Amino acid sequence: MVLWTAFGMGIVGSLHCVGMCGPIALALPYQRGSRLHALGNVMLYNAGRIFTYALLGAVIGLVGRGLFLAGIQSWMSIALGVLFLIIALFSINLESRLVRLPAIRQLNAWVQCTLGKLLRRQDSASLFGIGALNGLLPCGLVYMAVAGAVTAGSTAGGAAFMALFGLGTVPMMAAVAMAGQFISLRWRNRVRKLLPVFLVTFALFFIARGLNFTAPADIRFWETMQDTPMCH
Repeated sequence: MVLWTAFGMGIVGSLHCVGMCGPIALALPYQRGSRLHALGNVMLYNAGRIFTYALLGAVIGLVGRGLFLAGIQSWMSIALGVLFLIIALFSINLESRLVRLPAIRQLNAWVQCTLGKLLRRQDSASLFGIGALNGLLPCGLVYMAVAGAVTAGSTAGGAAFMALFGLGTVPMMAAVAMAGQFISLRWRNRVRKLLPVFLVTFALFFIARGLNFTAPADIRFWETMQDTPMCH
């Protein structure tokens, strides 16, 4: 259930990605050669993004494993849900806040510099690398997905969570890459306004999941207490 939530986050998140990463996608050399060749280039670029997301998910999944063993994974899931609610209800722009952090600012500068070099090459071989670097650009939605991967509780689970998140973004990103000139910026901005509604939905899911984590333990506790010998 958690993994399918990741895929849903990717589909919804692609509405955000179109506005944030659409210019990069449209600048890539997709259209050289046949239509099939262009589609292959699009998939190569998106494979790079998914690769980076999966690596990030594996790292954060290891953290989630530690939280699971410590018994606080349920509280983490609830905290993430509350955070999603706050971001959605108060329309917080995470990107503008993230880029102010020194570490994120330095990473962003390096990624943009390297992306510039790869974009100048204008060949298919560089597309995977461009996609992989694009996955490192400051993005509030990606970071929220990474935070959600904590609840997967393992390295493999975290990688799968983020990979499915990336797969969910592919249809919209591919559509923009293949026919971006037919999708107006005004339409993309209108679609992005729906994002808070979906964020609230995912927030409620994470809160409910966090509450469900604790229920089995409580049930086992009371069952054990009922079986405890009593002295009269």
